[in-house]
Amino acid sequence: MVADVVSGILSLAFFTYLLECSNGSLYAGWTVDLCKRIEQHNAGKGAKYTRALRPVRLKASWEFPSKTEAMSFEWHLKQLSRPQKLRLIEQNDDIAGV
Repeated sequence: MVADVVSGILSLAFFTYLLECSNGSLYAGWTVDLCKRIEQHNAGKGAKYTRALRPVRLKASWEFPSKTEAMSFEWHLKQLSRPQKLRLIEQNDDIAGV
């Protein structure tokens, strides 16, 4: 049982994501549960910014082994211009084979 708990902690992933809001704006965030976080955003229980801009759609996500890395990447995303973010989304789609 202890091994299961330790294994669960060690396999915890952290995600940074980009959402497209109903007005076309892009929102960056980070989470440990991507599906749950998107549901929260769409239920109006996510970030204050997205509450009035529902529904939101996931445009891209990146997985990291640590919270620090996910939060750092989120910060860097927020420094990018919209065209730069759109290029990242396109690159993410290419990598995912979409």
